[in-house]
Amino acid sequence: MVRAQKIMVIRHGEKPQDASLPYGVTVDGEQDAESLLVTGWTRAGALAVLFAPARGPLQSPGLAVPQYVFAAADEGASKSQRPIETVSVVAQKLKLTTDSTYQVGDETQLAAAVTACNGVVLVGWEHKHIPQIANAILGNTTVPQGWPGERFDMVWVFDLDGARGQYSFSQVPQLLLAGDQSNPI
Repeated sequence: MVRAQKIMVIRHGEKPQDASLPYGVTVDGEQDAESLLVTGWTRAGALAVLFAPARGPLQSPGLAVPQYVFAAADEGASKSQRPIETVSVVAQKLKLTTDSTYQVGDETQLAAAVTACNGVVLVGWEHKHIPQIANAILGNTTVPQGWPGERFDMVWVFDLDGARGQYSFSQVPQLLLAGDQSNPI
């Protein structure tokens, strides 16, 4: 049975807090409340270097270059473009297609799809639902059951232990932008 060796889950980049300044912007620079702030786009570009450095090793031995990229679809209850926008730069750099088959609310199905990949997976998602993805991957609730609203700077990592056939959980700080924290969630 094929199983993903490593699954890395990130929250989408920084977003507008409400309908006032600063506004979110699309990839074309158009104002859009469902898109990333400029800071979020900056994080998206920095994530491409974090997960696929042009020179030298990865910043953290806990990370790996993704072979598959997933992001929450902008359908159903959520019209947010942010998860797709956040991982799009990584996917473009690696010449991968972002799978946006699943939407917020489909965390169990997403977990089944990503664990069935043969290699390393990166997932960009909405923070309130990331613990549900983790619970489905691990088969338990040993991870933090909330992702703080102000945190955009962490990677949740699930490594497959081949001997046991189970995933372990760790957190890797991104440390990409000013204000990023080194302490785990």
